[in-house]
Amino acid sequence: MSRKASASPAAPASYGDAVQQLEQLLAGLESGQLPLEELLAQYQRGTELLRYCRDRLQAVEEQVKVLDQNGVRPWSGE
Repeated sequence: MSRKASASPAAPASYGDAVQQLEQLLAGLESGQLPLEELLAQYQRGTELLRYCRDRLQAVEEQVKVLDQNGVRPWSGE
């Protein structure tokens, strides 16, 4: 069984782009029409995109915590 040497796809341009790519991958995976090797490649790309999304969400969460600690409250109900 031969393996293709391929470069890792570039990181998504944004969180929204990553989510859009994930939705497209999911549609392809759910179609059941992909050959096994392509299925594995799409699954691997999906895990990379999920990792990117989690990292971005964690970074934003950390920024919000810092803002909260500094007393910045953008949604004041007063």
